[in-house]
Amino acid sequence: MRAAQQGIWKSTEMRRRLADAGLDISHGKMSALWTGTPTTIRLDDLEVICIVLQCEPSDLLICEPDRVQAPAPQGLPKSDAAAGHLTPRLGRNRTVPPA
Repeated sequence: MRAAQQGIWKSTEMRRRLADAGLDISHGKMSALWTGTPTTIRLDDLEVICIVLQCEPSDLLICEPDRVQAPAPQGLPKSDAAAGHLTPRLGRNRTVPPA
């Protein structure tokens, strides 16, 4: 939506403007950004996008609280590690330390 407000109607035009600002984005990444389904975005890239679109990150990011994993239920027993008891894990070519 923000791109349309700036008169950018095609992803190729947005990609060209980003390249002019110093951000070279692949066709695949641009497609994900344009359709609204990016898996990740670097903060440096977000900064350039905001400069090109003359906006703030909050204008582009959508909060999706339903997609956030719920916290673990309360009242679960503490692990041995949390209680101060450590169980050594033996890896390849390792031995138990002397007693």
